[in-house]
Amino acid sequence: MTFPLRLMALSAIAILPFTAPASAEGLPGAPAPFDKGGVKLALISYISAGDFFQAYQAGAEAQAKALGVDLRVFPGRQDAAEQREQILQAINLGVQGIVVDHGLPESLGDVVQQALDKGIKVVAFDVNLNNPKIPQVEQSDHKLAEIALQQALKDNGTSFEAGYVYVAGFAPLDRRNEVWDKVKAANPGIVEKARFGTVSDTTATSTADQAKAVFQANPGISVVFAPYDEFARGVKLAAADLGISQKLKIYSADISTADIQEIVEEGSPWVATAATNPAVVGAVSIRAAALQIAGETVPASIVVDPVLVTQAELRSAGVTTIEDLAKKIPAFSTSAAATASWIPAAAF
Repeated sequence: MTFPLRLMALSAIAILPFTAPASAEGLPGAPAPFDKGGVKLALISYISAGDFFQAYQAGAEAQAKALGVDLRVFPGRQDAAEQREQILQAINLGVQGIVVDHGLPESLGDVVQQALDKGIKVVAFDVNLNNPKIPQVEQSDHKLAEIALQQALKDNGTSFEAGYVYVAGFAPLDRRNEVWDKVKAANPGIVEKARFGTVSDTTATSTADQAKAVFQANPGISVVFAPYDEFARGVKLAAADLGISQKLKIYSADISTADIQEIVEEGSPWVATAATNPAVVGAVSIRAAALQIAGETVPASIVVDPVLVTQAELRSAGVTTIEDLAKKIPAFSTSAAATASWIPAAAF
């Protein structure tokens, strides 16, 4: 999960073309309706700027292209009302499937039900829509937090003062928070000195402002758990501004090329992150929708397993980009989740 440092401009939706042209011939050997082509899907995001979401969208587009389906991408602007309207527009466009990428559950329930009532298949990524008919794709947020925090305990022992960056109400952050609470309960020597964070169109800089105040008030903090990369960027920025990078270790979740560059730079306190490849997650989301449209069984929870990425490993392997990471850690670049023999692999 990643949120933007900047917003993308929203073009007039009424004139946006479908981003992946449908195959007129269809897929040989595929079940209906993919055997004849012309399938239309919509990807409706709450947020679409920032490295993670751009990679997620690219993976979704690549999988849609491989399947020969039309994919309409509705850019997210962190506006719940606009996301609702986009779902209604997708319904009116006659799509067969909708992927909802993040969002606020309380604002989406009734409109996704309208889609379901019209026979449209719906898949959710990192937003809990509390509907048994809607499979949820996730990055195993519990495992993301677990492996990042295991590394924190390995590096720092079980007794330290910690800062924690968290904003309630976002499904992936809430799941990661459950693990943080369990780790603290199992290790009473971990003292959470401060909890802070914000989600906005300036998440990193806003978090940095909060982190400065936290560090000044709590000089004993030596570890920060920031389970979302924009949070980690903000904490790193604050530490650099205060000149305390050498006494701090930051553990996060998610990764991008920009994150890798910040992790490996000289003197960086950002020492580890747990992550999946967002392009793979995007492809899995489209595959889940395709399987539903084809009438195949899709589990309620579709999990893409993460891997631990440490600063030491990145430096040792000379990794500087997501592409390098995918080549050197094969588990980062593939997932068997939500696939079938008739679904072609996405090229990204």
